[in-house]
Amino acid sequence: MSAPSALPAAGYGIRFARPAESGAVAALLARAFADDPVMTWMFPAADRERGIARYFRLAQRQQRPRAGAVRVAATADGRLLGAALWSGPGCWKPSAAAELVAMPRYAYVFGFRGLPRAGEVQNAMHEVHPPTPHWYLPSVGTDRGLQGMGVGSALLGQQLADCDRLGHPVYLESSNVSNIPFYEKLGFRITGEIRLPEGGPTLWPMWRDPEPADGRTLGQGAARGSSARGPMP
Repeated sequence: MSAPSALPAAGYGIRFARPAESGAVAALLARAFADDPVMTWMFPAADRERGIARYFRLAQRQQRPRAGAVRVAATADGRLLGAALWSGPGCWKPSAAAELVAMPRYAYVFGFRGLPRAGEVQNAMHEVHPPTPHWYLPSVGTDRGLQGMGVGSALLGQQLADCDRLGHPVYLESSNVSNIPFYEKLGFRITGEIRLPEGGPTLWPMWRDPEPADGRTLGQGAARGSSARGPMP
């Protein structure tokens, strides 16, 4: 476990990620998800962090066509503290054609042995994904040593406030049981369980109805990484 780090004295802001930051975002999320139960189930221990980083580079490519898809918590000098991937209403699932085009990239990320397991994760999540229009949070992570310092709350708070203003619900899957209280403080509630095959880990789908702007209290801190994520978003 990493030793706690101090937040930058000059503070940080929330903004959309720049295309040139995709590598830095992927590396940050790879560090955040290094111990995530689903990621450790899909990637072998050897070189796991590099494999996860490759996955998040691909995930960003899939998200990029969507407005506001990647948000970061960043200092004025460009240091990234956290990152979140978002999909707007009706945009969470890529078309069959897009998935076919991306298949060679997924094979590169997961390997031909790991690709079937990644597909099982995707299928399990797709089976229970709600049909009601909503914003979807596939992935969010805070860098090592900065969990519990409010970065995760700040990172999600801006988008959640927009969803409240527009009356849009939000959906995610938490892959780490320790993150559930954090999401509950933000207004999410568990709607079931997703049990992966072959003795794989459990994910908890969570739903958040829009709330009045003055009726929501943002929680403090986020765990390292949360599947608020799917391997093939």
